[in-house]
Amino acid sequence: MSNQEALTILERTGLRQRHFADLIRAAQIIFDPSGGITGRVVNADWREFGIPVEVEENLKILGEKYRYASPHLPMDEVWEQLLPETRSWFIENKNELWMLEEAFPALDED
Repeated sequence: MSNQEALTILERTGLRQRHFADLIRAAQIIFDPSGGITGRVVNADWREFGIPVEVEENLKILGEKYRYASPHLPMDEVWEQLLPETRSWFIENKNELWMLEEAFPALDED
């Protein structure tokens, strides 16, 4: 991603690289709320976290794609994969995404 693309996203949305890292970590949790622990089943009602169904589905796909990836991905790469509903939700909730990490066990990060 060029610096210009990052600046454009920042200027239009207020989203920074750390927000995108939080989003990827949230997507990983939504895809696998058990945190990768074999045999552990965790059911979550994402609506209780303020995540609409369309956004949940979009983030599950993202979480599966980047299941074991570092959350520090190029902003434009992530932005391209977000549905309009997810983009709006992300902008509105960018500062609360960390709460998902606090509520669920972390994926194994070696």
